[in-house]
Amino acid sequence: MLTTAAQPTELFGYPRYWAECFGPAPFLPVSREEMDQLGWDSCDIIVVTGDAYVDHPSFGMAIIGRLLEAQGFRVGIIAQPDWQSADPFKILGKPNLFFGVTAGNMDSMINRYTADRKIRSDDAYSPDDVGGKRPDRCSLVYAHRCREAYKDVPVVLGGIEASLRRIAHYDYWQDKVRRSLLVDAKADILLYGNAERAIVEIAHRLAAGESVSQLQGIRGTAYLCEAPPQDFIALDSTSIDEPGKVDEIPNPYAEIEQNPPPSSDSSSNDTTAAGTSTIKFLSKEQRLQQIAERRAKTYIRLPDYEQVKKDPVLYAHANRVLHLETNPGNARALMQKHGNRYIWINRPPIPLSTEEMDYVFDLPYARVPHPVYGGAKIPAYEMIRYSVNIMRGCFGGCTFCSITEHEGRVIQSRSEDSIIREIETIRDTVPGFTGVISDLGGPTANMYRLACKSKKIESACRKPSCVYPDICPNLNTDHSSLIKLYRRARELPGVKKILIGSGLRYDLAVESPEYVEELVTHHVGGYLKIAPEHTERGPLDKMMKPGIGSYERFKKLFEKFSRKAGKEQYLIPYFIAAHPGTTNEDMMHLAMWLKQNGFRADQVQTFYPSPMATATAMYHSGKNPLGKVTHESEDVETVRKTRQRRLHKAFLRYHDPANWPLLREALKEMGRADLIGNSKKHLIPKWQPDSTDSYHSPRRKNSSGKPAKGTILTQHTGLPPRETGAKRSAANKSTTAKNRKRRRPS
Repeated sequence: MLTTAAQPTELFGYPRYWAECFGPAPFLPVSREEMDQLGWDSCDIIVVTGDAYVDHPSFGMAIIGRLLEAQGFRVGIIAQPDWQSADPFKILGKPNLFFGVTAGNMDSMINRYTADRKIRSDDAYSPDDVGGKRPDRCSLVYAHRCREAYKDVPVVLGGIEASLRRIAHYDYWQDKVRRSLLVDAKADILLYGNAERAIVEIAHRLAAGESVSQLQGIRGTAYLCEAPPQDFIALDSTSIDEPGKVDEIPNPYAEIEQNPPPSSDSSSNDTTAAGTSTIKFLSKEQRLQQIAERRAKTYIRLPDYEQVKKDPVLYAHANRVLHLETNPGNARALMQKHGNRYIWINRPPIPLSTEEMDYVFDLPYARVPHPVYGGAKIPAYEMIRYSVNIMRGCFGGCTFCSITEHEGRVIQSRSEDSIIREIETIRDTVPGFTGVISDLGGPTANMYRLACKSKKIESACRKPSCVYPDICPNLNTDHSSLIKLYRRARELPGVKKILIGSGLRYDLAVESPEYVEELVTHHVGGYLKIAPEHTERGPLDKMMKPGIGSYERFKKLFEKFSRKAGKEQYLIPYFIAAHPGTTNEDMMHLAMWLKQNGFRADQVQTFYPSPMATATAMYHSGKNPLGKVTHESEDVETVRKTRQRRLHKAFLRYHDPANWPLLREALKEMGRADLIGNSKKHLIPKWQPDSTDSYHSPRRKNSSGKPAKGTILTQHTGLPPRETGAKRSAANKSTTAKNRKRRRPS
């Protein structure tokens, strides 16, 4: 039976399962031998993951495993199993409750393939960075093998791969719309978003004897059904058109009490006879409650899978509607037909409170990879080994990003005390700690404790972003809590340095110059990552990113406070090539901006159409789902052909001689041959070196530790390097000889 309770059970509000008597394990077991050492005869839950098992709160399998363990369940881990048969899925025996299946911290297709669909040889989430440890469409394959191993055990899908494939979705690798992962995987239920609430409720209800078919009203879940629930009101998605649209406020006089009881006043003379009515006035709070209750019992019918598969415009429309229904405070359930069945998607999960976030991050993680990996290095772990996650979620709404679709746009922050405890744990227990915390951050560096000024406004808002096109006046941009956290963390004994490694939202940072000064003075290790993504308004609008003016304002503050601190520090900007809405001219102007500002971009990313992202809908449909989508609505220029994608990337790396032939050809086609020449005003030179083997990464440094010439930070002249070409070498010698003659005394 579907439930619509406004207040969910807190994570620590459940009575613990009987197996809590075993206590926490040093590591969640990955073998029968470990189970025997723990005294277990079986596992209640087995988590199957595409990542190597690292018992750290930055890894999804560790969070879910430790959380379920804290609820009293015995949890085993099967990490990166051989998927060629079902046998590796039986190594821990049959789970008593369910298999939890996840591809890991990354989508398995993005993990395996580049933006140009080339196979990667590495995998940061595997021992020794070895690729190929997981199959393509990992969740789907694992779910099939779990079902093959034990047919009667429920299969629960989760993780980012499942989140982004919960409805019919465009698949970049096959260039087609695929069915919901739930249909193809033949799983029992799918969890989307941060799944702590859902997974705990599922575990306790299954342990209490309910069948998986009864788990139909849990927020943040999707399941297959034969028909929509009878007590829900259907609403066709074509009636959901514009951002910000909400239900009409109900008429306050509309609630009528029919056939009221007879009046005791005998002189009323039949004025209360049957059929008459009295008006019941509703307060504002009652009217809002009425709206909330109606929305909780309404579902939106999306276009069928077969329709969105055939019609890209309908696909963009469905994508738009899904993004409008992501606010936990006002979202409605969604339904999409697949064949003769329906995917039913319950409303998004309620964000975790600060107390619940602390509960999750204070669990007894070992904070290191499982000993089964021996001395193998797991790059993703090495990167976050000494970092601390202080919050979740992002209200930026960037169209190319999947954070909002997965974690939501409501920021969930930990308490200061919990964060400090984790830093102390790292200092005291993690091997190799030298006193440097590599990051205090999350999806962004500086959204800690930022939120809407009004809970009522927040619960009613349907805007896709709180910072685009401008920062919402209802958004609290006070960075004082973050400043206080930084200062307290720096004062801890044994902590020498606190760095900020997460990407900074600079348009928010400029609202708090005090924060920028604190950051620049104490928490930048020479370089700071920021992501302007582009300079031109066309692509920026399609990304829902601020204009380059915000970057310029932040740059001035950054340089001002760096000088004040007496430090030589640099910004490292990130840019995207080939994003929907980007023309060749846009990339040319960006390249000129880079050259004029002395940047040789190191971090270059070609747009990667991940499932469910708004920009992916643009890429597939050629339409803009940020507004009403019809066959006549705004068209979006997309970069699909290999040559044009290479060209856009080449503009970002204009300084690489290997790109010059392509750029010369393109600039001539664009009528901009005037940008080809050997002076500073030109983008690329006319000459071409005999070899490009001498090109070095812009990140290299010289012996002094400062950026070497030719790096991202030096001014590029457009002239050929001295060591290139015999003619240039001879010219240098001639010039040197003349200068020597001039310096001789007469």
